[in-house]
Amino acid sequence: MLELEQTRELLTQLGLPTAAGLLDAQLEAVAQGEITYLSFLFGLLDVEKQERQRRSEEVRMKFSRLPHRKTLQDFDFSFQPSIDVRQIKESSTLAFVARKENVVLLGPPGVGKTHLAVGLSMQALRTGLTVYYATLPQLIADLRKALQTGKLETKMKRYLRPDILVIDEVGYMQLDRQAAEVLFRLVCLRYENGSIILTSNKFFTNWGELLSDAVIATALLDRLLHHAHVINIRGESYRLKGRAKAGFKTTPPTILQPAIS
Repeated sequence: MLELEQTRELLTQLGLPTAAGLLDAQLEAVAQGEITYLSFLFGLLDVEKQERQRRSEEVRMKFSRLPHRKTLQDFDFSFQPSIDVRQIKESSTLAFVARKENVVLLGPPGVGKTHLAVGLSMQALRTGLTVYYATLPQLIADLRKALQTGKLETKMKRYLRPDILVIDEVGYMQLDRQAAEVLFRLVCLRYENGSIILTSNKFFTNWGELLSDAVIATALLDRLLHHAHVINIRGESYRLKGRAKAGFKTTPPTILQPAIS
């Protein structure tokens, strides 16, 4: 028994607490002839590995600041038949991340852009990648504050470090010149260095007004769309799905076409 306790303590000291907790059960299985000694060792190490992966994913999930944990499997593609499912499946392989490419989700409010962005992010987190999520208003407020306090360079690292930066809700607020320049700088720094998943309800042709400067908008879109997969979504709002069944009618929005290919 002393040897058992010493072994359990040694496993804990080596940073293998999950294996230490499973030690008794695995030894009992060996004694009953249910597993071999090699299987006993493999079982202890494998369960420790799985637990470490789970903890690592949870830490990365917390860091990501995703608004929810909806997956691609939760998405009702039958409700949005305009979506090219093949595009989503291709994006879900995360090959675009390895190539430092972007995914841009366009469509009117409520059609599932954020859900898809989060779903792709969840897929990335499961494979060991890092993600950081922010709405455009949150991002601008954060970077503007850093600029005013002389900490912009430090704050920028938060948005440059992750494999995927999600910028959600682009189009709901018009940016002044300072905010547009900060956003442009961020997109430039991530260009061919890290992927962006961006959602917007605005035509690309309207981004000059959105950024309060046509020149900045053109330069930003040039970098954002150079290596990008643009996914157009049209249809009814998920939020009004229940009301539609009750007789509430909505007018289908027009297709959003990218201005730059």
